[in-house]
Formats: sequence, structure tokens, C-alpha cells
Amino acid sequence: MELAKLTRKVSRLLLILGLVFAVGVAGYMLLGGLGTGQAWSFLDALYMTVITLATVGYGETHPLGPAGRIFTVFLIIGGMTVVSYGVITITTLIAEGELQRLLRRGRMDKDISKLKDHYIVCGAGELGRHILKELQDTRQPFVLIDKNAETVKKLYSGEILFIQGDASEDAILQQAGIEKAFGIFCALPEDKDNLFVVLTARELNKHVRIISKRIEDESEQKFFRAGADKTISTNKIGGLRMTSEMLRPTTATFLDFMLRDKKNIRFEDVEVGSEGLAGKTLAETCLHDKTGAMVVAIRSKDGEIVYNPKGNTRIDSGSILVALGGVEQIEALRALSKK
Repeated sequence: MELAKLTRKVSRLLLILGLVFAVGVAGYMLLGGLGTGQAWSFLDALYMTVITLATVGYGETHPLGPAGRIFTVFLIIGGMTVVSYGVITITTLIAEGELQRLLRRGRMDKDISKLKDHYIVCGAGELGRHILKELQDTRQPFVLIDKNAETVKKLYSGEILFIQGDASEDAILQQAGIEKAFGIFCALPEDKDNLFVVLTARELNKHVRIISKRIEDESEQKFFRAGADKTISTNKIGGLRMTSEMLRPTTATFLDFMLRDKKNIRFEDVEVGSEGLAGKTLAETCLHDKTGAMVVAIRSKDGEIVYNPKGNTRIDSGSILVALGGVEQIEALRALSKK
């Protein structure tokens, strides 16, 4: 958007400069020879226009009559005004870093357009920043949308792909690649704002997975009717977490340590393809030996979950493996499951 504004500004500047040159050439061809009896050719008029606007101090191409001299005065005033404005505009853009920022914006838009099966995060508040960090730690492709200019400026020095704008607008979500996205996080401060984003996202992509923050319990059904796949009550999660810290502090500490550990150990979902692992027992796959990841649960296609599966547990196509491992281990497991 901003790059387009810069392009229009530069285009207008070039257009005005071109008009000044055209007026100069036409003026000299019509007025240059008045009072001298010598006609000016196009090349003569063009040359005179260039040296006049450039103020290089060369002499006149042909002797000028009174009309030609008066025209030259106005051409110098008008031309120098346009040239000075252009120089000031470009210098300001470079000095303030605006040009570099807009060029970076153009490259970023190009990178965003190449994404597929990525995630869109709406909102860079406290919740949004935790989502972003987890996506970064697990090496997931994502785009951030936030309409706060100051928040967006802070991200310019980072490697985050982002868009400044209202996430509930069709054009902004389309710019973020909603049609090709795998999922979208609605992490705006208010329920009504998240609800609008859910509605818009579901209209633009019937298959995208939508997870939304929810504050009011009464809003849950509204989110589902709007198209959300899952809503997360931050108050409820906070309450459960405080209770866990009180009742089972060691387990809570373990989960905390796992999230902060630089090895990025995580529980992950891994879908089983039609070949490779399908039809084999867990023992036959030797997954832990091959990948280092540990399968802690298996969910069948009908939704039944087997916790802490034994070696003779059969793995079927379409099942979901709930695995514990680092990023490389999980990627290796995904590679095996898709064969």
C-alpha cells in the first residue's frame, strides 16, 4: 500500500518534470525565433531546454528575441521550482529512511505472496507476542497483522513478516495470503474485534483453521457460528494454570521448563499418511530409534485416543500421533509419516 503511494508520488513528479520539458521544447520552437527571423528545430529547442533547466551556463543556441527571453525567464523559474521540489522530496525520503523502509516493505510483500500453508497472527499484544515466539521457536511460517503503527515500527529491525492494517478487512487478509494459509490466530484485545476477523477469514477461506481468543463465556457460541474452530478463554486458562501451580507444582515446572528450553522440546501432532507407517504396529516402526521422538498418544480417525500406546498398538492411515520431541526430531517423524 505505502509502496504504491511512493510510486504514485514519484510518477507525479516525473510527469510534472516531463511537462516542463515539453513546454520548454514547444515554447522555444514557437517563440525562440520570433524577432530574429531564424526558426528553431526540435533538437535546438530540446538542447536549449536542457541547458536552461540544468543551469550549466552555456550560451544560447540561437540569438533570442524579446519573446524568447521572457519565455526563458519563466521556464527557469518554473523549471527550477519543479527540480528543487523533486530533489527535496527524494532527499527527505532518503534522509528519513522512508525510501529504504518502503523498498523493504515491497520485498516483504513479495515474500508474503510466496507463502503457503502458513499461519496468520492477528494482534501483536501480550498474547500475540507469545504466539509469535512459539511459532518462531518451532520454525513455522507466519505473517503478523496489527494496525498499531508504533507496534509495527518496532518489528522493522526483525525478521518477522508483517502487515500494518485492520485484520477484519478483506484486502488486509488477502494481502496476508488467507486463501493459502493453514491457520489464523485471532488475538485482538476485544471479543467483537476477533469475531469480525473470524467472520471475514471464514468467508475468504472455507478450510482455514481458526483459533480465537475469547474473554466472555457467553461469546463462545457466537464464535462457533461465525466459523471459529476453537476458542480459548484466557481467563479460564489462567485459572487452570494457577491451580496447577498450587496442586502439582513439579508438573507445572516441567512444562514451563520445556517451553523455555533452548532445545525447543514440544508436544506435536503428526498425521499418518497412507503409506510408510500405516498398517504397522508402533514397535515395527521403530520411530524412537529412527527419529528420537517419543509417541505419547495416538488418536484414531474416529476420535478414540490411546494414551501411552504399547508396542503392539496398530497405526492406521489418517491417525494422529501425539509426539514429544525437538524440532528436528518432529520434522524427521513427519517425513516418515508422509512416506
